[in-house]
Amino acid sequence: MANKEASAALQIELVAADRVVWSGQASEVLARTVDGDLGVLANHSPLLSLLVPGVVEITPLEGDVVRAAIDSGFLSVADNHVSILSEDAFLASEVDASAAKAELEAAKSADDADGVLRAEAKLRLIDKAS
Repeated sequence: MANKEASAALQIELVAADRVVWSGQASEVLARTVDGDLGVLANHSPLLSLLVPGVVEITPLEGDVVRAAIDSGFLSVADNHVSILSEDAFLASEVDASAAKAELEAAKSADDADGVLRAEAKLRLIDKAS
């Protein structure tokens, strides 16, 4: 059974500009692209897509779902390997709710649409994690 699970697994790498945020095997990845929400399962067709700020959900083979707020970036799928590359990526445990709310207000005040999207993604991440 272990070989069957391994052959159906995706190798995931969630990478920010300054670090590898999460790496491991998973059964599914959900992300938001410029074309809409995308789900990736084992044996997915090769794909390269632009990501928009949002929440990425990774379902590891073992353990709890991993959620991260990401900035815009890229998602690459080939041969059961998924690379999620973003300037910034934060796991739920790394996001402070009050700081994210302050970031949202500052972005709204500055009329920074990208900043609003990033802050809203962090707040959605906190909501999903609780």
